[in-house]
Amino acid sequence: MWVLLLLVSIAAVSAEPRSFYGEKVFRVLPQNAEHVELIKSMAQTAGLDFWLPDSAELVEAGKRADFHADSDVSYEVQALLQQSGMPYEIMINDLQDALEKQRDSNIRAIHSYEKYNDLDTINAWSANIAAQNPGLLSRSQLGTSYQGRPIYLLKLGKSGVNKKAVFIDCGFHAREWITPAFCQWFVKEAVNSYGVESEFTSMLDSLDFYILPVLNVDGYVYTWTTNRMWRKTRSPNANSSCVGTDPNRNFNAGWCTVGASSRACDETYCGTAPESEPETKALANFIRKNIASIKGYLTIHSYSQMLLFPYSYTYSLAKDHNELNTVAQGAVSRLTSLYNTKYTYGAGGTTIYLAAGGSDDWAYDTGVKYSYTFELRDTGRYGFALPETQIKPTCEETLLAVKYIANHIKNNA
Repeated sequence: MWVLLLLVSIAAVSAEPRSFYGEKVFRVLPQNAEHVELIKSMAQTAGLDFWLPDSAELVEAGKRADFHADSDVSYEVQALLQQSGMPYEIMINDLQDALEKQRDSNIRAIHSYEKYNDLDTINAWSANIAAQNPGLLSRSQLGTSYQGRPIYLLKLGKSGVNKKAVFIDCGFHAREWITPAFCQWFVKEAVNSYGVESEFTSMLDSLDFYILPVLNVDGYVYTWTTNRMWRKTRSPNANSSCVGTDPNRNFNAGWCTVGASSRACDETYCGTAPESEPETKALANFIRKNIASIKGYLTIHSYSQMLLFPYSYTYSLAKDHNELNTVAQGAVSRLTSLYNTKYTYGAGGTTIYLAAGGSDDWAYDTGVKYSYTFELRDTGRYGFALPETQIKPTCEETLLAVKYIANHIKNNA
């Protein structure tokens, strides 16, 4: 009897979401090779969770890095940074406190565009908004996740023949909650603006939009139930206790060559092969099937306030570099005009870091000329713990940039 009670209590404890009390997020600015080596050494010994860049291997002298340290190593990490003379600051002093304050909206509705919604709520919303707007919106199932969850896709636009299309996905990395919020916001704005606002009406008459609110559905659920900081998918890995693959290192674009890891325990694990994950395979299959009509691919991530385009797996310039750069410049200018939010733009490899296996590079190489990655707010004050009060301004400004790119596609693709 006591053994049974003990097992029940252990199960109850293990089902509790992971807490982050006393855990800190540091920002460092390594000045030289010794500082870089110290960060890489601490990453291994202290198990640091890198927020920017995505892994310790991508840290470079002269470029800032943000990482999250567990409470039992935070003070040791801080002491080592002080001893080294490396410039650093503590961005988040208690991650649990920041995450609790993230849900700072007073809205109590089951679904709201100004708060973070869990997967069940998003799925119910997508079914409902499609049912309410049958002449403009339809929902289908793109695929099924490793754990058996449906991955829903919305098609937005007035019916027509030979229409060009733009594909927008959100929720690649599970902990980037602001991104599914944007996909929902975009659909809401499109539906409410059709027939009322001329720019959106013209776009929906001329273009179809495929909107994928959450690609990494298993990971997203896991961030709500178990570990808010989870990034990868939730598929098991052979001969390893570590779970998941980085979906944005899992595409056949310089796969697993640079900025990606072949070690299953790493956050940038590229998987056993390109499209090894059912989620990435479903996305790639859809784009391949519809390649004749899809002229734009926008993948929404966070954070760092950047608009990136190919390539990220090489420093070589894309064939369409000049046009992609000009469009990015215009989109960023439009975004900044609303709240003066500063964005950086450029080719991924030179603007942020080399990273192979990304979906934007793959889409471009597959034939989707206008392929872009958005890195939404902020620049690290909150990072992945961006408060709900920032959802509305983030989505409003991002919408302006997306509409700018879509208009360019409408007129030039």
